[in-house]
Amino acid sequence: MHVETKVRKIGNSLGIVLPKEALNALKVEEGATLHLTEAPENALRVTADKPGFKEMMKIAERGMREYRNALRELAK
Repeated sequence: MHVETKVRKIGNSLGIVLPKEALNALKVEEGATLHLTEAPENALRVTADKPGFKEMMKIAERGMREYRNALRELAK
């Protein structure tokens, strides 16, 4: 699926409106929590909130900090 949307001014902030197709793919409705995580090449990954997601991200971030040098070497 490829969905295009524009950044818009919403009050004093900027935001995007997700089309119905994107909301259906994420299986979310109004008021749902979405998580944005960094992805390679200046991209973001959008994930719908799932039970335990925050805890998993904390563990992953801790592991990435602890093994930063090893991960950097593996990425070469």
